[in-house]
Amino acid sequence: MRLAIYIILFLVVIQRLVEVAYAERNTSALLARGAVEVGRAHYPLIVLLHAAWLAAITLFLPPDATIHWWALILFIALQLARVWVLATLGPYWTTRIITLEGAPVVRKGPYRFVRHPNYLVVAGEIAALPLAFGEANVAIVFTLLNAAMLAWRIRQEDTALAARRARTAANVA
Repeated sequence: MRLAIYIILFLVVIQRLVEVAYAERNTSALLARGAVEVGRAHYPLIVLLHAAWLAAITLFLPPDATIHWWALILFIALQLARVWVLATLGPYWTTRIITLEGAPVVRKGPYRFVRHPNYLVVAGEIAALPLAFGEANVAIVFTLLNAAMLAWRIRQEDTALAARRARTAANVA
C-alpha cells in the first residue's frame, strides 16, 4: 500500500511542477504585455507552505497507511475542478497575483459561481490528500496555515483587482 501512496504523491508533485512551469510561462507573457505583480513578498511563503505540505504527508505517513478511497476520490474530483479553473483563465492563470490593466475580470466558468474558485480547490486539496492516507493531523495543521495565507493573499488580490472589477461591472451594465 505504501508504494501506491508514494506513486500518488509522486504524481501530485509532477502535476504541481508542470503547473508551476505553465504559470511561469503565463507570468512572463503577462509581464511582457505590461502587467504588474502584486504581493510578491508573500509568494515564497506560499511555495514553502505547499512544499512543506507534501513533505509532511510523506514524512508523517503511518507505517500501516491505507488509502481512504472517499478522500482520494474527492482529491481527484478537485483536480477536475482545478483543470476547469486553469482552462477558464487560460493565459491569465498564474500562481502569482498578476494584473494586466485593461484586461476584463473573468466571470465565466467557475468564476460565475465563486470569486476565487482556485483557492477553494486548493483548500480542499490540502485537506483531502492527507486524509486519503489517514493523516488527519497534517490535514488540520495545513488547512489552518493555508487559511491564514489565503486570508492575506485574497485581500491583496481583491485590492489589486478592484479597479478592473469596477470597470468590468460598468461595461456589463
